[in-house]
Amino acid sequence: MSAPERMGAQVRIGVSIPIPEPYSATLTRARIEAGDPLAHSVPPHITLMPPAVVEPDDLAEVTEHLRTVAAEHPPFVVELGGTDSFRPISPVVFVRLAAGTQACERLQRAINAGPLRQELRFPYHPHVTIAHEIDDAGLDAANAAMEAFDAVFPVAHFSLYEYGDDGVWRGVRNFVLTS
Repeated sequence: MSAPERMGAQVRIGVSIPIPEPYSATLTRARIEAGDPLAHSVPPHITLMPPAVVEPDDLAEVTEHLRTVAAEHPPFVVELGGTDSFRPISPVVFVRLAAGTQACERLQRAINAGPLRQELRFPYHPHVTIAHEIDDAGLDAANAAMEAFDAVFPVAHFSLYEYGDDGVWRGVRNFVLTS
């Protein structure tokens, strides 16, 4: 995943569901072992809004929008299980959602409205990336290594991330699901 170009003081943001421990460490390790150079800069997550740029003056409106979305959606449970790939369309191997897909889709639609409206490159498909834009051998290895992976965890919040000048995505604010 490449970060969008920015101009001037624009801020690069994304919105995702962070994967909790101990699963996060396992998913990061899989990405490292696959040889994915983004393993240390992109924490394991389920994307709700792909990277975008916003003007600093618009961050308050974005924050209010995300707070409103969170207040309108209840917590839910995600179950991860098995692997799949977007190949040949995109060189990505991921862990599938076995449960929680519809709740993620509802959140994504609500977030991708108002001040965060954007045209998506691909139809929304919630997943957890474990290898991205590496050679086929690395993609195959990631797929094989994680095909038996499974995890179940509650989702009580989603997070706003900012992309730093050092190339690392960092969570800067959580939005609690309260409906």
